[in-house]
Parts: sequence; C-alpha cells; structure tokens
Amino acid sequence: MGYAYYEITRNSATIQAGYGVEAVCERVGCTEKIDRGLGYLCGRTPGGDEHSCGGYFCGQHLYGDNQCEACTETDEEAA
Repeated sequence: MGYAYYEITRNSATIQAGYGVEAVCERVGCTEKIDRGLGYLCGRTPGGDEHSCGGYFCGQHLYGDNQCEACTETDEEAA
C-alpha cells in the first residue's frame, strides 16, 4: 500500500487521505494549506484511536506527541 492516496473512516465518514491529498488545517479559523499525510496527522493512527482524533493540522496546531490541542488536553487530564 502506498501512502499518497488511500481511504480511511473517521467519524463514520470515509475520506481520502495521504500526502497526495491537498487539504486545509482542521483547526477552526486556520487556512494553512497542508496535505492529509502522516506528517500532519493528529496522533499515529489514520482515522484516530483512543489517544487522538485522527484529524489533520498544520505544524502550528500540532503539539506534544503530534496531537492537536484538544487531544493534548485530554491526555494531560487523563495523566
């Protein structure tokens, strides 16, 4: 499987992902152009898991262990 284009299920919807898929940061109000590659992924699992939402964010909106603000706060509260 290549990582340029593939499909994932996130929030009960199927979306295209991969570094070949152009996108915009999912942070409300941010218009930074990104792709849906692993470098912009919140967490490590496309589609999300128990530690991340699986959204795609620009470098300015990924924190800590490559997580968005909401997932970083959730992990800190659980610790």
